[in-house]
Amino acid sequence: MGQWLERNIIEPGKLPLLLALAAFVLTFVITRIVTRLIRAGKGPFGNVTAGSVHIHHVVPGVILTVVGGFGAVASGGRGFGPYLSAVLFGIGAGLVLDEFALILHLNDVYWSEAGRKSVEMVVVTAALVVLLLAGFAPFGVNDLSEDELQNRAGVLTGIALNFGFALIALSKGKVRMAVFGVIVPVVALVASLRLARPGSPWARRFYRRRHRARAKALLRAYHHDRRWSRPARAVQDWLGGKPDRP
Repeated sequence: MGQWLERNIIEPGKLPLLLALAAFVLTFVITRIVTRLIRAGKGPFGNVTAGSVHIHHVVPGVILTVVGGFGAVASGGRGFGPYLSAVLFGIGAGLVLDEFALILHLNDVYWSEAGRKSVEMVVVTAALVVLLLAGFAPFGVNDLSEDELQNRAGVLTGIALNFGFALIALSKGKVRMAVFGVIVPVVALVASLRLARPGSPWARRFYRRRHRARAKALLRAYHHDRRWSRPARAVQDWLGGKPDRP
């Protein structure tokens, strides 16, 4: 374990990223435990208020994210600074993304159905950082050979192609696959070749007169959602707590 950590994390300079990820995940877990205890009326915790204003934890999260980000830039990658900045940034990011749905809707939807977006954002972010730690680079730059790396035109062409596949996947309504496709290009390639989801910009533009393709897309989306929506909701409820019933 020590040799693996030295060879794959410390030597490539990924230790700050690992510390940020650990702080991010741990902060999210602790925050959800505390908020669920507050919701249940258990434990010594309570909502933080300043007068009549409820201070959401996204506020200290933004402060810590700013401090950690500027601290990492100011440290220049030397000494203890990058590691402390990474931990502060991870804690701040965990607090911010735990209330991502609140920022998105500009409303306190933490325990509503819309609040599930926060849990999903945290999971996606953690997964992307894990891929970066595993050695994947955005837009497939890690897949280029030494000769290709010397050829700037080849590098730019590869980046443009992978970015194009990610954009096509996004236009087809496959947001998660498009995001992961930025890190793992084959994911974006597969998503760009598959049928678009109904209601996506691609479907509205190209399936308008293709009745068979539109019907096939509807059927595939129905079966996909029926198969995966219940397990996904169960995982979200386990991680973040069940939302309030309308």
